[in-house]
Amino acid sequence: MEFREATSIDIPQIQVVRNSVKENALSDPSVVTDADCDEYLTRRGKGWVCELNEKIIGFAIADLKNDNIWALFIHPEYEGKGIGKQLHDQMLNWYFQQNKNSVWLSTSPNTRAERFYRKAGWKEIGKLPNGEIKFELTVEGWSQRP
Repeated sequence: MEFREATSIDIPQIQVVRNSVKENALSDPSVVTDADCDEYLTRRGKGWVCELNEKIIGFAIADLKNDNIWALFIHPEYEGKGIGKQLHDQMLNWYFQQNKNSVWLSTSPNTRAERFYRKAGWKEIGKLPNGEIKFELTVEGWSQRP
């Protein structure tokens, strides 16, 4: 497995991973366009991918404009292998090198993602109107993570 920064060339495979997930699946895959992905990768923040045999099996994207984790997804066939944790850690190390602002994300309740973020030190700060849990991580929380 290789972990590296994502580029615009990776977007088609990123979309395959995003649309393969069982939890936090998009009800309408056309909502997240290739142009959206490119915007977040090249102008709003940065992304990382995990590749195996030239196939992207996971990705993560941080948004510096809104201090948000825009995406962290692993292809279901590769879940539970530590890929998400490694992508998460690379992304947040970079994020907190860029600024010291708290970062937030949201995810559906009662999911593996919810448990993953709690274990990684994220703190629940509320609920969004769509029912998702809103989490926050401070630079202090990141430096003191388990």
